[in-house]
Amino acid sequence: MLNHVTAGVLSVAFEESGTDGDIPVVLLHGFPYDIHAYDEVTHFLVEANCHVYTPYLRGYGSTRFLSPNTLRSGQQAALAQDLAAFMDALDIRKAVLAGYDWGGRAACITSALWPERVRGLVLGGGYSIQNIAASVNPQPPEDEFRYWYQYYFHGERGQAGLSQNRHELCKLLWKLWSPNWHFDDATFEQTAGSFNNPDFVDVVIHSYRHRFGLVDGDPALENIERQLTALPKVAVPTVVIEGGVDGVAPPVEDSNDSQFFTGAYQHRIFATAGHNLPQEEPRDFALAVLSVT
Repeated sequence: MLNHVTAGVLSVAFEESGTDGDIPVVLLHGFPYDIHAYDEVTHFLVEANCHVYTPYLRGYGSTRFLSPNTLRSGQQAALAQDLAAFMDALDIRKAVLAGYDWGGRAACITSALWPERVRGLVLGGGYSIQNIAASVNPQPPEDEFRYWYQYYFHGERGQAGLSQNRHELCKLLWKLWSPNWHFDDATFEQTAGSFNNPDFVDVVIHSYRHRFGLVDGDPALENIERQLTALPKVAVPTVVIEGGVDGVAPPVEDSNDSQFFTGAYQHRIFATAGHNLPQEEPRDFALAVLSVT
């Protein structure tokens, strides 16, 4: 059942499953997905005595800003602050956090800055705190090619394209990023309605411009952003998962991500999975969560 809670600058829509007293787990979706990415994962976790919360991020589903004057920011500090406010609003003092893409970033930042709130961490794609100062440095051509959608969003044509063709564009990204995942139209449409949120385009565009230093962030979040420039390390027990055929962020053999994790650390590759890890491999994703409970 869908619930709503006032949390910080948002009215957050979320699903809740499980029994009070069970281990709290917060599952966080990415772009361009929504809470349905975790439907099967939730089933496995509830059977294993977890109390699961799955919120719609800002700009998705029926999550709404409380004020028309709040900047429709998609910056990394906003996602982390939203998560902390959500946990506060529901009196979740400490939880397992699991996410990928935008949701993984929110979980990663929360674990780095407020580790006392986190029992364990599952990250799709690895350490994801953005080094905005270094964003001007060119990447290998193969990576630049995969990031085409981010550069598209930097211009007004891309903003108009996302607004006018949001479903078609997001469906294309699903296909490109998860080449082995043969989802049907019903599966996509179940999520696509979340992109009709009135703030979806503004939040997405701001996210992909802010991470390259092209627009200012929310002044209210400057303190968090300042802390993130140090690329803080994560001390909580962590499992990093990567999709072996991820079309936007494939595994890198010589990645130095492990240096950012100072607690118990595991690295797993789901060999045939792409970017949408929980929906493509729900059982294995759930097992990763249970390993840090």
